[in-house]
Amino acid sequence: MNEDENTLNDDYVETEDSGIENVTDYEIDGSEVTVDAGDAQVSAEQISGSSVVYQLHLDYSCENIFGVWSDAGLTKGTNVLLNTRYGKDMVNVVGIVNSKTQLLRVYKIERIATEKDIEQVEENIAKEKSAFDICKTKIQEHKLDMKLVNVHYLFENSKILFFFTAESRVDFRELVKDLVVIFKTRIELRQIGIRDETRVLGGLGICGRKFCCNSFSEKLKPVSIKMAKDQNLSLSSMKISGCCGRLLCCLDYEHDFYAEQRHIIPPEGTKIMWNNVLWKVTEVNIILGTVRLSTEDGRITQLNKTCFEKKENVWTINNTASERIK
Repeated sequence: MNEDENTLNDDYVETEDSGIENVTDYEIDGSEVTVDAGDAQVSAEQISGSSVVYQLHLDYSCENIFGVWSDAGLTKGTNVLLNTRYGKDMVNVVGIVNSKTQLLRVYKIERIATEKDIEQVEENIAKEKSAFDICKTKIQEHKLDMKLVNVHYLFENSKILFFFTAESRVDFRELVKDLVVIFKTRIELRQIGIRDETRVLGGLGICGRKFCCNSFSEKLKPVSIKMAKDQNLSLSSMKISGCCGRLLCCLDYEHDFYAEQRHIIPPEGTKIMWNNVLWKVTEVNIILGTVRLSTEDGRITQLNKTCFEKKENVWTINNTASERIK
């Protein structure tokens, strides 16, 4: 396939996947299907002035959540126990949150994890590989069109989470019944999107660094092909897509800067009349803040972005550029 055939059109938008935060979850306890949203949540208004809010990280899902503690004594890397929306689990402290005003969901940290707690979690991690293989075998036996991504034992083995991807909804009721019989505990299957899969599994991007979604991004954001166009990047899907097959998350990082500069720099092709001579913008370098113009008789000049003004939707060249244009 050549580059032209693999070029995305202008209206292509890569929206968020269902997201680990937004998946439809099914939890099976015996033969009943229930929904468990977690507990021990508090609102920003309920947080006392002496309490400290921490950003916490769930390694198995690469989620960042927020927890409240009585003081600022928790350091980065500390393991704590709390009831997440999945259930009671051990999470890792990232740091203190300075602003509490925009927090939508905050959990109460129960206590700092002990060495015994850490040992129990390590035992659970060892059991997750076996659970992954068993579940994968059962998926094949039931001939389900789904891909198992990750398995996680909650603290105290109160529940096992199975994360999977699928192109559509999957009827996995018989699968869950088999898993309940095998593991004799509560089973929860959670369908996630392809971007979430890459976020959970991790890897190296084309830049040679760890995936942004896996290493530091708090939330997957919608990405559009317009972001690539605004940054003068190639529109070939192979060049602006990540390992997940979707548009690169990093297209969003500098888009605000480019969008802002577009308001103060005339785009390529713009025609500007100056001293009764028609000039045409032939090249724009947003990083350097320069604009190259030319005339029909072959004259070429390069001006700084500060030389341009837009009044009533018409671009003009101000007096600061009068000595440059001859």
